[in-house]
Amino acid sequence: MPYPETAEAFVVTDIKKWSDFKKQEVKLKPFEPHDIDIAIDACGVCASDVHTINGGWGENIPLPLCVGHEVIGRAIRVGDKVTAIKVGDRVGVGAQISADLNCANCKADQENYCPNGVDTYGSPYPDGTISQGGYSSHLRAHEYFTFKIPDNLDTSLAAPMLCAGLTTYSPLVRSGAGPGKKIAIVGLGGLGHFGVLWAKALGAEVYVISHSPSKKEDALSLGAEDFINTREKDWAKPWKFTFDLILNCADATDKFNLAEYFSTLKVNGTFHMVGFPDNPLPKLMAQDFAPNGCFLGASHIGNRPEMLAMLELASKQNIKSWVETIDISEQGCKEAVERVYKNDNVRFRFTLVNFDKAFRQRG
Repeated sequence: MPYPETAEAFVVTDIKKWSDFKKQEVKLKPFEPHDIDIAIDACGVCASDVHTINGGWGENIPLPLCVGHEVIGRAIRVGDKVTAIKVGDRVGVGAQISADLNCANCKADQENYCPNGVDTYGSPYPDGTISQGGYSSHLRAHEYFTFKIPDNLDTSLAAPMLCAGLTTYSPLVRSGAGPGKKIAIVGLGGLGHFGVLWAKALGAEVYVISHSPSKKEDALSLGAEDFINTREKDWAKPWKFTFDLILNCADATDKFNLAEYFSTLKVNGTFHMVGFPDNPLPKLMAQDFAPNGCFLGASHIGNRPEMLAMLELASKQNIKSWVETIDISEQGCKEAVERVYKNDNVRFRFTLVNFDKAFRQRG
């Protein structure tokens, strides 16, 4: 049965064949008064999509599964209680699609830590329906997690902001990134390039730490003050007690000598992770934190006020993500996730586009 009961989607049916996508219908949750139906026009490809479908973050995933949580499209249906969105608006949805909005966390604008939150794909709704993501014709989202996209932001460039952008913007803002602060971004990829763009836009002094010297030119073009090559012997010594915050956007932290990275932090500085590896972190001793009293932390996406502020910042400062577009299809999805997995010359994000060619009339 077609929309509005289902959406057409490119799904994975076997984690052992995680890059083989099949086109089929997936069930949408029942439509409720605060819901918005979106005919999707673009969806960013996130490393989370790959870590999920290949079992890197755990093999117990619901199948068939449609991933994708950097969605932009047109609102084609709005519930009776929706107030901020109207039919025809260009809107976006990130990595969270629902929450109870009544718990202490939600009431404190911490809905991204709601114990009853629903991820945009692979999570059960209260009625048992499994959420399906944005490699699809339609998405049904709660209005609280649906955002109008500023007119001057290009769809394909804005889509990756909805997860990768917010995931980096939130910890930067919460750590007070701004004038007078020195911020280091570890890993210049999809997450890391946003880290540089946001930190620079917020007024901080930004540096890139990377094991890939070929990325130096890109780092400087994005706005970094300097590029720190971790392949050089004793790379950390000249940078001791330098950074207020290290935002780790790499997903290879399990291979790091973390004590070296910690040594570059100022007293009480923070090493904050938004890139999550498949493997456990390297062994740490409590003494590794003692030389400068540093902290180790992580975070999960961001909240609604931060999303709105991030989109406004991007609009006002004309911030453009670095994106390559790929037409959505079985082959297009396969190419995108395999290249992300291999880190095959991705600069720095993929967005799937041309949904109208892949899906029949959508409203």
